[in-house]
Amino acid sequence: MERPISEIGFTPKVKAAQEKRGSRASYAKMEQRGDQGPWRDVVTPELAEFIAERDSLYLGTAGADGQPYIQYRGGSKGFLKVLDEHTLALADFAGNAQYISLGNLSENNKAFIFLMDYANRRRIKIWGTAEFVEDDPQLLQKLVDADYKARPERVLRFNVKAWSPNCPQHIKQRFTVDEMAPKIKKLQQCIADLEKTNASLRKQLGEAVRELAVREPSAPLIASLLSETPPAEKGCGVD
Repeated sequence: MERPISEIGFTPKVKAAQEKRGSRASYAKMEQRGDQGPWRDVVTPELAEFIAERDSLYLGTAGADGQPYIQYRGGSKGFLKVLDEHTLALADFAGNAQYISLGNLSENNKAFIFLMDYANRRRIKIWGTAEFVEDDPQLLQKLVDADYKARPERVLRFNVKAWSPNCPQHIKQRFTVDEMAPKIKKLQQCIADLEKTNASLRKQLGEAVRELAVREPSAPLIASLLSETPPAEKGCGVD
């Protein structure tokens, strides 16, 4: 039987932990059926679509001694590109010049990418190998987004060995400024419309009260209470 893709994550020690805690049986059935379940070893259209919407990722590497390191990478939406069904790549921009990931991959090419979609509470785990490519200007140019102002230095090329989605449990929703902008704009317009309507109604009320004051002795007091001009404000919209 073909080895299940999940073995890249489910090592003997991991399986022992699953067995001890009661989750191993369900995963074993999946493997015995030859059903890879949510595990894949190629970039599917669904994964490519998910990747195209991301503007950040977490890259995991380790040195020769196994010391792990996690690095945040970000850019324009879709900065991580799909080159083919087994390969991802991104432009590596100038940063703080620590070069920990670069050094780690020079002696241990195993790598991991963690993709988060906080707004929709989704996450994807990708196992593979990676390398930095220093001498391919044509490939680097393909990966640079014109609207992202940063200095590209090299390419990070990632070979996909396996990937799997993770459950949404415990993911706290977060939204970027770009994701919130349309909602804020709609809210601002709604508030502006309400403020305009309120001003119009106050004006109409004031005019009605002034007409009433001519006919009713007590009307001036009512007029002073109902048509008093509120203090000047910037409005209650979101700036």
